[in-house]
Amino acid sequence: MGDSFQTIAGPSEGIYKEKMSKFLAFAFPVEEASQAKAYIAEFQKKYYDARHVCWAYMIGAARTEFQSNDNGEPSGTAGKPILGQINSFGLTNVVIIVVRYFGGIKLGTSGLIVAYREAAREALTAAEIIECHETADVSFTFPYLAMNDVMRLCKNGDAEIMSQTFDNSCEMTLRVRRDNAEALRARLRDIDGVSLRQDE
Repeated sequence: MGDSFQTIAGPSEGIYKEKMSKFLAFAFPVEEASQAKAYIAEFQKKYYDARHVCWAYMIGAARTEFQSNDNGEPSGTAGKPILGQINSFGLTNVVIIVVRYFGGIKLGTSGLIVAYREAAREALTAAEIIECHETADVSFTFPYLAMNDVMRLCKNGDAEIMSQTFDNSCEMTLRVRRDNAEALRARLRDIDGVSLRQDE
């Protein structure tokens, strides 16, 4: 599995109606839990008149950081089915928020599970699913004399230059796929005068 994972390319929406209740689902790509929580807070404020604003998110290529919330619905009837859809699609770095407007007719436990699951599925079905890679930043300093060797390494590798300062002593930060970070560090160590920051 390594450093690759699947997520959604951008925001998407879905809607599911059942016995006069309306379930509006919104999916967003996120990189960390704080981003997911910011979306949740925004939707709770925006849809303050809704009966429930339920949600789930999953973070990281390892898919070990996740959370879900029923927001007042019976336990396990909203957050878990939403999270279940994230799992079914094999996604991560995504948050799904489902807003429920109550239509006056109770759906019962099984009805709620189906409704939240289907609303989440609608949002993900509408999304473009893309493959991404976790990245790592490698920062280092080097003498001006090593400039040619360093630039050659940058051109030949799949590293993206995030920042660079050229002076008597030069500094640079490169971003690479996480799986390739150690190989990059090893190649930098081979260049005279290069000093890696937080060198392992």
